[in-house]
Amino acid sequence: MAEAPDLKRGRFLVPGGAGFIGSNFVRMIRKRFPDSRVTVLDKLTYAGNLANLESLSGDPGYRFIKGDICDAKAVTAAMEGCDLVVNFAAETHVDRSIEKAHEFVLTDTFGVYVLLEEARRAGVRRFLQVSTDEVYGEILGEAANEESPLLARNPYAASKIGGERLAYSYFATYGVPTIVTRGSNNYGPFQHPEKLIPLFVTNALQELPMPVYGTGKNTRDWIHVDDHCAAMLAILAAKDVEGETFNIGAGNEKSVLEITALILDRLKKPQSLIRHVTDRPGHDRRYAIDMSKLAKRTGFQPSVAFERGIAATIDWYVENRSWWESVRSGEYRHYYERMYGAR
Repeated sequence: MAEAPDLKRGRFLVPGGAGFIGSNFVRMIRKRFPDSRVTVLDKLTYAGNLANLESLSGDPGYRFIKGDICDAKAVTAAMEGCDLVVNFAAETHVDRSIEKAHEFVLTDTFGVYVLLEEARRAGVRRFLQVSTDEVYGEILGEAANEESPLLARNPYAASKIGGERLAYSYFATYGVPTIVTRGSNNYGPFQHPEKLIPLFVTNALQELPMPVYGTGKNTRDWIHVDDHCAAMLAILAAKDVEGETFNIGAGNEKSVLEITALILDRLKKPQSLIRHVTDRPGHDRRYAIDMSKLAKRTGFQPSVAFERGIAATIDWYVENRSWWESVRSGEYRHYYERMYGAR
């Protein structure tokens, strides 16, 4: 029987901790567990942003190391003294994976291998590999549970399968205490504007078109980032979860058009901003996951009602214009033109 680690005094390594979900997770750890220590290892690609962690500046329980999870030396230095690893480091955007699949295979699969090798050597207490519900592929019938087949239909999801299966193999082969989580679509503060909700909010604030792929009827389950992070902490604190996989969602299935309508209503913007564009290749119509295992094993239940969470998220982008205007400059402009200019 594996005892649960003491998170209150945990020594966390958080690869990808300067990204959207990772930075929210790091802030939550430091708020909940003031006696913990957190090391963030982040390459600071376009999606990593030190401004996301600015509130922790001067915090003696936090340190930042710039480095790539594919670099064994950087990983060794970062993991020293850590006993809990929660890996958010990944390329995550489906559209970009269609453009440059090799970058996703390198980070999302090979990078996980590098982390696991060091975790094996260092003897960490737990290693949580953050994956995605997209590994199940398009779900048109009953919601997928943890035993459902993995039928990824885009390079991003396929590379995440590689990473999570490596994590499980290190548990089965070497006894590394790994856990895999498959989260649904996240929303909340500090999300990069390439993703649906911040893209549409920031476009609407600038009176720019909101590019809806195809019919806009594709649906996803939406979970507030705070609930996702709290669920991961609940799993880390549970007994006998090594070698297990957990779905993390909130049961909020919404279509792109439903999300768009909520944004327009909150911002009091006209429907004329909606622009239907050519759908992306292999666009999955629906993701849906069964979260009953998570509730049964940890007692976790999401606490952020979608209507409240989406309103607060939209308001955050309204109130933090300088943050997203900075992110939307430079590389983002070239990406946006490539993605939507010809559609």
